[in-house]
Amino acid sequence: MEKTDHNAHSVYLMYYHLIMVVKYRRKVINDSISERAKEIWEYIAPRYGIVLEEWNHDIDHVHVMFRAQPKTELSKFINAYKSASSRLLKKEYPEIREKLWKEAFWSQSFCLLTAGGAPVEVIRRYIETQGEKKY
Repeated sequence: MEKTDHNAHSVYLMYYHLIMVVKYRRKVINDSISERAKEIWEYIAPRYGIVLEEWNHDIDHVHVMFRAQPKTELSKFINAYKSASSRLLKKEYPEIREKLWKEAFWSQSFCLLTAGGAPVEVIRRYIETQGEKKY
């Protein structure tokens, strides 16, 4: 069920689909690293008025569906998240340094798409199936 956010003056329902890619598309994301990256997201997101809806990964990128408020500065949040998660993941998972020896974990670029209405469930199902073997 979709949740509508509101305050005294407005009602809004803004969904986004974000794709973040590991720098050089290195194949370093496993379930443990993805789960930790998700925890970092959930720690930072509320400060920006962001609510996580779906999270999943493949070996070189993550898919995230989230809700945000109109006032949310999305690029500021994404950059803050990428910076913090990059630092923490490389510190907590030293094996990452074998494939990414410089500072950045994430590619500088990202893909951010708006989503809403009927497509939200389609996107949710798509994200849920990321990383599954397709034969």
